[in-house]
Amino acid sequence: MTSPAEITTSKGITAQVVRTNRRKTAQVRVDEGKVSILVPDDLPDSRIDEILARKIQWIRGKMYLHGQALSVQPKEYVSGESFSYLGRNHRLKVLKGSQSSVKLLNGRLQVTLPTGSKSPEKVREAITGWYRAHAEVKIRQKAERYALVIGVQPTSVGIKTFKSRWGSCHLSGDILYNWKVVIAPNRIVDYVVVHELCHLKQHDHSETFWKLVGQVIPDYAECKEWLRTNARMLEV
Repeated sequence: MTSPAEITTSKGITAQVVRTNRRKTAQVRVDEGKVSILVPDDLPDSRIDEILARKIQWIRGKMYLHGQALSVQPKEYVSGESFSYLGRNHRLKVLKGSQSSVKLLNGRLQVTLPTGSKSPEKVREAITGWYRAHAEVKIRQKAERYALVIGVQPTSVGIKTFKSRWGSCHLSGDILYNWKVVIAPNRIVDYVVVHELCHLKQHDHSETFWKLVGQVIPDYAECKEWLRTNARMLEV
């Protein structure tokens, strides 16, 4: 493998070119907003330009998602802010009332708190409780449906707050999911649910395991990449 070199394409994309005699085809990557392409040793620059030009929309999409993830601002938990549920954004509306409640009404996430309890932390606690309650119902429904498709039967399905993972599957058959995943689009939630259920058949990340996942979620690689890129956006 030769030392990486940079190339600026005719489309204005700057990419790091890594040449190696171990590859017969080119592979384009976008990691942390940086573009790289692994190519065979003898591939001319003109062909590299063509390959990158064909992937231009995909590259720009990846770079846009990276920019979005970096631009995530801390929540203030005030009316007008946007909160996502299953990938759909809903405007927050904070109200005063005699009893605490959180409801999704007409596209708005309506939080009602008693007078004197409308501090940002109290609003956050109410929203977090709403997410957890909905995650428990939605994820259990999805797990039940996909368990039939995959042909497995988990011992139990629950939710938990994980710092850096989206789920876990114990050898006992107990599965736990990170409730924050319901902030993501539906197809991403499906992928996470299926991922853990497939561990009931294959308790590793071998090629056999990914084939199992792919039989149910053909675009699992894109879902996996989406989570990696957008993890910072899935916060309350």
